[in-house]
Amino acid sequence: MTTKEILKELKAYGDERTKKTLMTHGAIEPLFGVKVADLKKILKKTKKNHEVSLELFNTGNSDAMYLAGLMADEKKITKDQLEDWVDKAYWSYLCEYIVPWVAAETEYGFELGLKWIKSDRETVASAGWGTLAYYAAVHEDEKLNIEEYIKLLEIVKNELHNAPNRVRYTMNGFVIAVGTYVKELTEKSKEIAKAIGKVSVDVGGTACKVPLANDYIDKAIDKGRIGKKRKTARC
Repeated sequence: MTTKEILKELKAYGDERTKKTLMTHGAIEPLFGVKVADLKKILKKTKKNHEVSLELFNTGNSDAMYLAGLMADEKKITKDQLEDWVDKAYWSYLCEYIVPWVAAETEYGFELGLKWIKSDRETVASAGWGTLAYYAAVHEDEKLNIEEYIKLLEIVKNELHNAPNRVRYTMNGFVIAVGTYVKELTEKSKEIAKAIGKVSVDVGGTACKVPLANDYIDKAIDKGRIGKKRKTARC
């Protein structure tokens, strides 16, 4: 399918109620309001398509940008292209999920994550913490820089409560991810989670809640999920 054909199909799937919900969470025009389930119907036709994914992301249409992330080829997308994506990822669904999902599946995801968390831009820093979290989720522990992850956990402990709003959310998610997916760091993550306690995030009047990291990790322990990696960051 071409980009033009995909945009036509996205428009056909547009739903006003979904659009209203997405805009409540931070999306802005242009968008059609396409449900993720319908995006995946299109994805079944396109499969991974590097060039079309870049074109879709560049449309600035939130639905197209989300689909671009699902369609992206992690083996072909470059650092420069991901830098462009993180620069354009203007709201949480894009900067906290789509860009981190794709970046984490690349061989340079960890490098990009470390760079992005130092940004003064809330969306970019959020993407950085998300990328580092998903990187830990999909890569075997032997490939992770455990010492660096320990340093990152300490940064969260010392800086989370003074960080920008959505960065607090992704920092908290980072602790959960490391505690859940990196067996060697589960106890360390629980220690950090206990230290940070309840995390306050302004979710913009939505029903979203910030999970308590310690409780979340404990549930993963009870279910025997500690250390079980994800096959893909994207879902």
